[in-house]
Amino acid sequence: MSVLRSLLYYPVFYGFSAVLVVVSVFAAALGRTRLQRVVALWGRWHLWCVCNLLGINVVVEGELPLGNVLVAVKHESFFEAIDMPRLLEFPAVFAKRELFKIPGWGHSATIYGLIPVAREDGARALRQMLKTARERVKEGRPLVIFPEGSRIAHGAKPPLQSGFAGIYKLLGLEVVPVAVDSGPLYHRLWKRAGTITYRIGEPIPAGLPRAEVELRVHEAINALNP
Repeated sequence: MSVLRSLLYYPVFYGFSAVLVVVSVFAAALGRTRLQRVVALWGRWHLWCVCNLLGINVVVEGELPLGNVLVAVKHESFFEAIDMPRLLEFPAVFAKRELFKIPGWGHSATIYGLIPVAREDGARALRQMLKTARERVKEGRPLVIFPEGSRIAHGAKPPLQSGFAGIYKLLGLEVVPVAVDSGPLYHRLWKRAGTITYRIGEPIPAGLPRAEVELRVHEAINALNP
């Protein structure tokens, strides 16, 4: 059944997603508000496919954050990355700069207001990233970061990337940690039916020492790991 569900999911979800990428280019030319609606539609379309084609139920435990906060999310699969525009209200996500080179998608991502991350380009790239992040803060948007840096296997608990503490300090925002257990069901060729859970942690105030904020975020985003 997992194979059949996945064989249906891939062409249906990604086929319409390709259409939405083209639509997003035209929407971006008409302004960010129009583009935001297209991205929100993509998130709802993804959830519909996940629930109805893959047989995955999505549960949110806790209160979702609003406005100017830094949302630190566990990253086990593409599921949560795709789901952020649906889960949160107009989030600005820190994303690898390589993604901005994807034809069509990269231009739309820039207009939408994602924040490119170039980890290996030194101080100049860091300054530009922070400049963009502060612009998103002025717009009143939540910022989303995957503090482990890349997708992590379910059950693994690596230390946070060193850049997380610097972003936390320089932006001066409280952190809302989010655990998610998407890996066992979604991060596989043949996806499985079941339940994916988000667990929203207690807000962590701005201005804490590096060791303390890293410890608290690390514990919270791993709350659903065995």
